[in-house]
Amino acid sequence: EVFDKDTFSRDDPMGYAEFDIHPFIEAVEMKANGVPCNEIHKKLVPNRQNCYAEESCIKCVEGKIIQDLCLRLRNVECGEVEIQLEWINIKSV
Repeated sequence: EVFDKDTFSRDDPMGYAEFDIHPFIEAVEMKANGVPCNEIHKKLVPNRQNCYAEESCIKCVEGKIIQDLCLRLRNVECGEVEIQLEWINIKSV
């Protein structure tokens, strides 16, 4: 969900977007199984069933799995939000 930031009143909803995290998790698992880096693992294209405003690629860059997304907001006249996902391994102590 996306909200505006108001100083003197309640923040207003500006829409929402959804995306499937499974392709990103699959790319993380592929990297763990030795798939080479510095290449695109998967391309996701916009369609009527998702919120993608443009093609989104899941790629390995310098050993990190990254996905840049531009998502079209729903329940609003118009609007988009851009986000980047990056997998970070947390080492247990």
